[in-house]
Amino acid sequence: MKKFKKIHTGGLLLLLLTVSTAFTTSPPVDLKKEVTALLRKQVLKEAQWALEQQPITVTSDSSIRSSGGKHDFFSEADYFWPDPNNPEGPYIERDGLTNPDNFVAHRKSMIRFSNVIGALASAYQLTGDEKYVKHALLHLKAWFIDPQTLMNPNLLYAQAVKGKHKGRNYGIIDTIHLMEVAQGILLLEKSKAFKKETAKEIKKWFSEYTEWLNTSKPGLQEKAIKNNHSTCWAMQVASFAKLCGDNEMLDAMRLRYKTVLLPTQMAANGSFPLELSRTKPYGYSIFNLDAMVMLCQILSTPEDNLWTYKAKEGQSIKTGIAYLFPFVKHKNEWPFKQDVMYWNNWPVAQPFLLFGANVFKQNSWYLTWKSLDHDPKVEEVIRNLPIRHPLIWL
Repeated sequence: MKKFKKIHTGGLLLLLLTVSTAFTTSPPVDLKKEVTALLRKQVLKEAQWALEQQPITVTSDSSIRSSGGKHDFFSEADYFWPDPNNPEGPYIERDGLTNPDNFVAHRKSMIRFSNVIGALASAYQLTGDEKYVKHALLHLKAWFIDPQTLMNPNLLYAQAVKGKHKGRNYGIIDTIHLMEVAQGILLLEKSKAFKKETAKEIKKWFSEYTEWLNTSKPGLQEKAIKNNHSTCWAMQVASFAKLCGDNEMLDAMRLRYKTVLLPTQMAANGSFPLELSRTKPYGYSIFNLDAMVMLCQILSTPEDNLWTYKAKEGQSIKTGIAYLFPFVKHKNEWPFKQDVMYWNNWPVAQPFLLFGANVFKQNSWYLTWKSLDHDPKVEEVIRNLPIRHPLIWL
């Protein structure tokens, strides 16, 4: 490369610096094309795996500790353990410490279902091959239509606690993994193989579940929680309402993001104080930011752009990303205590990095996302990573 003579003219030098900076700070012009090329091999590999899977729904496993029936989703609260002083008595809480002996088979089946549909929808988007749609329909019908295998549209028995609760509102967070199912359906239903009547029946399930989230005692309790649980409640409602074309509900979630979630959870500097006060401040901060970013991704319109919205103290989704990004890029600079579990397993390819980079044209965010793990295997990471198939969201 030729060497250029030093230029002393201030204006021209500033211009050259500006051009140089533009090339180093802006992500690819067509980010979706870049990400598609990056993930294509992985997507097709995952889709091939998905084509080999048969449906496994909540009716495939059961627990004697469940108070529900065959079609009811059941899980047990992660952080509750047997009491050493009363082994047969009610469980006691150990916040942040996951009990590996709790029943989570239904949750695992739902995560598997999410992976199947996410992979098949991604591959269909890439190739247009209807074999992916036809196989996805087997799973969708099993979960939402077939009376022998479907899941009831409620979470009355999620995150139960032995000796204390048959189910808790906190368990509603388990269905964040239905978001990529809902988003996948939006793509898959464009196929001729996806009959309108089938789509109508599936959307009826999501509509009933959305109504339950907004009217049941557990749903309203979860909505009122002040940390990541209420963010994830809104994120789910937004995703399912988008699938069902429920514009009134979408408007309600936009208003909730602007008047409740953003101003009450994010500090002026972009941090989440309620997450920082917990036993896993790093993982929960990442998780909550991912959820807020997905609300912006799902809900933003040209007329009501949540990406650019600022609360009274100036906090915005960009503030949140800018605050957390340095600690994702350089984890050793995290100024707070380390998480009590899974500290070494974060971060992975977090959605907030990709979608934030796409909107705000931040190349450093994109390059960091690109460099991180796109196929995590640790169950706790996957549990807190509802968006694992980004192509269907871009």
